[in-house]
Amino acid sequence: QEERKQLTLKVEELERKLETTSAQNIEFLQVIAKREESIHQCQLRLEEKTRECSSLARQLEMAIEDAKKQVEQTRERATSRERAAQSKVLDLETQLSRSKTELNQLRRNKDDAEHRYESRLQDLKDRLEQSESTKRSMKNYVQFLKSSYATVF
Repeated sequence: QEERKQLTLKVEELERKLETTSAQNIEFLQVIAKREESIHQCQLRLEEKTRECSSLARQLEMAIEDAKKQVEQTRERATSRERAAQSKVLDLETQLSRSKTELNQLRRNKDDAEHRYESRLQDLKDRLEQSESTKRSMKNYVQFLKSSYATVF
């Protein structure tokens, strides 16, 4: 009977331990279930983020491609404009050179014309002076003739 009592106490103690262990098992199972649910939610978020990252990566690649195309187009336009500007500069330099040459020729022509006109003017002045001198001589001669005829008649 003593042995039976002891065994009963042991059984009761073991049953309490079993209950405690069962309760702990249930708690652990609940914690594990929560963690598994949390892991599952994290995996779902991870998959969603992965899809989002993939989508963003594709968008980024497309944006990079567009940017490269725009840069290339801009570069081509700039190169074209630069070539056009260089061509225009060369044309303007050629025009400037022609204009300078023409201006120098016109200056030489003007100087030559001025020189000719000055020479001609000097010639005309000399002839005028000679004419004036001849006119004075003739006037004096006419005066002499008048006074000679006046004294004769």
